[in-house]
Amino acid sequence: MLEGKALVEDTDMPIKMQIQAMAYASQALDLFDVLDCKSIAAHIKKEFDKKYGNGWQCVVGSNFGCFFTHTKGTFIYFTLETLNFLIFKGASSLSS
Repeated sequence: MLEGKALVEDTDMPIKMQIQAMAYASQALDLFDVLDCKSIAAHIKKEFDKKYGNGWQCVVGSNFGCFFTHTKGTFIYFTLETLNFLIFKGASSLSS
C-alpha cells in the first residue's frame, strides 16, 4: 500500500464509495507502473464494474481535460501521489 494520502478535489459519492475508489487507486499503483495510466484506469474501472455494476468510467493522468454527464452520487475526482483520478458512472441522456 502506498504511503501517500489521497486529496479529494470534488465528489458527490457516498463516503464508503469514496474510500473504495481511493483503495482501488492505491492497489492499481502497487500493481502497475505509475506511467501506465491506461492499465491503472482499466483496473479501477473493472473493480468498480464488479462491485457496483457496469457502466463506470475512469480517467487517470497528470494533465487532462474533460466534460461529461454522470449519474448522481457516482462522481469523484482526487489526486494520489503524482496522478489525478476521475471516476464516474455515465448518465443516459433523455431526448425529447
